[in-house]
Amino acid sequence: MLNNQGRPTGAGESAPAYNRKTFTGNRALQTREALIFEIGRPEVSGIDMDEPEAFTPRLGAHARKTPLDLPGLSEPETMRHYVRLSQKNYAIDAGLYPLGSCTMKHNPRLNEKLARLPGFADVHPLQPTSTVQGALELIEVLSGWLMELTGAHAVAMSPKAGAHGELCGMMAIKAALAARGEGSTRKVVLVPDSAHGTNPATAALIGFEVRAIPAREDGTVSAQAVREACGPDVAAIMLTNPNTCGLFEPEVVEIAAAIHEAGGYFYCDGANFNAIVGKVRPVDLGVDAMHINLHKTFSTPHGGGGPGAGPVVLSEALAPFAPAPFLRRVGADLETLTLVEETGDGAAFGRLTAFHGQMGMFVRALSYMMSHGSDGLRQASEDAVLNANYVRVGLGDVMSAPFGDRPCMHEALFDDRWLKGTGVTTLDFAKAMIDEGYHPMTMYFPLVVSGAMLIEPTESESRASVDLFIMTLRDLTFSVRRGELERFSGAPYYAPRRRLDETRAARQPILRWTPPAPIAEDEAAE
Repeated sequence: MLNNQGRPTGAGESAPAYNRKTFTGNRALQTREALIFEIGRPEVSGIDMDEPEAFTPRLGAHARKTPLDLPGLSEPETMRHYVRLSQKNYAIDAGLYPLGSCTMKHNPRLNEKLARLPGFADVHPLQPTSTVQGALELIEVLSGWLMELTGAHAVAMSPKAGAHGELCGMMAIKAALAARGEGSTRKVVLVPDSAHGTNPATAALIGFEVRAIPAREDGTVSAQAVREACGPDVAAIMLTNPNTCGLFEPEVVEIAAAIHEAGGYFYCDGANFNAIVGKVRPVDLGVDAMHINLHKTFSTPHGGGGPGAGPVVLSEALAPFAPAPFLRRVGADLETLTLVEETGDGAAFGRLTAFHGQMGMFVRALSYMMSHGSDGLRQASEDAVLNANYVRVGLGDVMSAPFGDRPCMHEALFDDRWLKGTGVTTLDFAKAMIDEGYHPMTMYFPLVVSGAMLIEPTESESRASVDLFIMTLRDLTFSVRRGELERFSGAPYYAPRRRLDETRAARQPILRWTPPAPIAEDEAAE
């Protein structure tokens, strides 16, 4: 049964809406959760603790001079507080997560089960290598899969996330240039305007000068522009492929040739690897180094601070410069695995981190690979591209695309031209999506597109799921065209908190809770 707006209706929906505010501020299961400081009291505790024996503090001038003022809660109060907070989070397990360039795909529960196996979940970085042979063997097998999928000659497993992997790859390039005696002369890194923001930041962090390469009108990078920017001072190019406009770089082989002819190296940002796994091997295209976000391409969507893993694959030219430690088989039977600091040639630039990699992510990634197999990994890439193009076509007649009606890769990109003159901005549109139960897509990125809206549905979503998403966005576009500005200007209306003044919140954050002033009796009576 449909109501007069074409939406499903439940029993009794025709009755007048009942909008009375509730006494608690709750709306059925939608609870209005107070701050934990407002629930508890600092003078009480939820547990009984013995008075500590006399001791002499060793913190000296660093010791606290005022009480902690932590709220005391009972166990039910504590549990309810955090459970209710968790219910206010949007998650991939709750609905479609359309963040472009972020690959928020479903994480199979099989992977979680395996990551929690004893021996993986409780492994400690300071254990003797003789007690972690299974974990080291898993890292060895995963390394082999990554090299096979990318065509690489070596892989560094220790980087903890994508930007950390970028740092690793660029440090390997810097070490290779130093070994050639060109470390002081090749100080320029070419970075396209459409690159991820971490690319120029990483290059600058380790002492390189960044030289921008403009994108063409079609959103891609011209090999000729790269060739013209090359010179004896160029160390490398940092290119994302597929790029942040959701497009495969058609001249990637020519770009690689141009940078190599100039004596530089090709670093590829692998954040979008989910679109080409099993379809093309980056090193075969001329890539010398590329990080891989295991936590995006091979399970466990990133967010909330981790966990992450960003292994870096290296071409034959850069393989000697991978960071220590190295995983090696030793002994007459070569059955024992160990980690060594040097390989004999002394080319490695040293350790990138204190310990070797992220074990939980390695288990999840290998579980994902082995359960899918080579054909399944290829199909995942194909389905990710199919879903993105399905979204592109489904919205193409009501939203404007900056690069015309052309196929995309794993994500569909729209701009704000269709919003001009309506009084609705990209931010307003995204906030209205929250009321419809969706996390907004990536907004205002890439920077080369005005008011960008970047949508990546991934391969995880069914046709029914993507259809509902498309129809929801179409309904929002129709509201824009009808001039229903109130739907957007104050959105979100149904979220636990209304729209913030985000600029003020960023510039004037309130980082410390203070008790509110007591209410006078005459005010309370009113």
